[in-house]
Amino acid sequence: MSMSAAQGIGERDPLPHASDHDRTALSRERRFAAALLAPAFLALIATTTFPLLFLVWISTRRMDLAMPFMDGFVGWENYRQLFADPRFWESLVLSLVYTVGTVVLQVVIGLALALLVIRMKRGQALFRMVAILPVVLSPAVVGMVWRSFMLTPEFGVIDYLAITAGLGSRNWLGDPTLAMVSVIVIHTWQWTPFAFMVLLASLASLPDDIYEAARIDRANAWQRFIRITLPLLRPAIVMVVIMRTMVALTAFAAIYTVTTGGPGTATEILNLYAYRKSFTELSLGYGATLAVALLVLTLAISALLFVIRRKD
Repeated sequence: MSMSAAQGIGERDPLPHASDHDRTALSRERRFAAALLAPAFLALIATTTFPLLFLVWISTRRMDLAMPFMDGFVGWENYRQLFADPRFWESLVLSLVYTVGTVVLQVVIGLALALLVIRMKRGQALFRMVAILPVVLSPAVVGMVWRSFMLTPEFGVIDYLAITAGLGSRNWLGDPTLAMVSVIVIHTWQWTPFAFMVLLASLASLPDDIYEAARIDRANAWQRFIRITLPLLRPAIVMVVIMRTMVALTAFAAIYTVTTGGPGTATEILNLYAYRKSFTELSLGYGATLAVALLVLTLAISALLFVIRRKD
């Protein structure tokens, strides 16, 4: 064997050893990462996956605390009862009305405020700080404030303004239509700042040269908004819609604090109906079925919105 060949073999020999060393180090890093992630993963399974599986299992049983002697496995009977339940369909429609109303108002008002604030030369930081305050409040606290301070007949702020404007006093929480309008307004008031902050940040990141070119081309403010601002903000708007839709579908605390789902069932969205069925009427099996239906509805709408976002 020639000297050059021997040197070539000697030069190639360390490569397999280096490769084995790299694979061993990579394997150790993966095991270390898995060890770090294992507690969080187990906690996630214990707090989300297991309760969901348990919820689905309960939904296949008759579990009535008022008549425990009749408990047992019923299979799909609860789901057949669900589709024949007019109260379920009513609460489903109310959930969709509530969700669409609050999300549309949040996006429209949030975008309008963002467009207004982005032009402010002074006081923008103070406006942001004040605007974000409703978000940090607990929904239950928000509900109590609106119920006792804003919507009380004759003594509430809203009723006082209505009387001053010559519209007369209104029973804001006693009338079915006004009660639904009131809870939509409350949810919109609390969560519009979230949409405002996201859209304001997106507006601040838009390039100025595009608007300058549009001004040179003599595009007016409306044309710049329709043809430049909205298309560039579409990803942020879609993300806000997705996040706010998922929250609105599962809203509970504020509505429960303000109206408890009333008057009657006028503001009883699907989440409240499941709660009432489970913990007021003590029908845990059927209440779990309603919760599963709400989960499926939330996942379906979220998946649809994500598909729309991906296409955009």
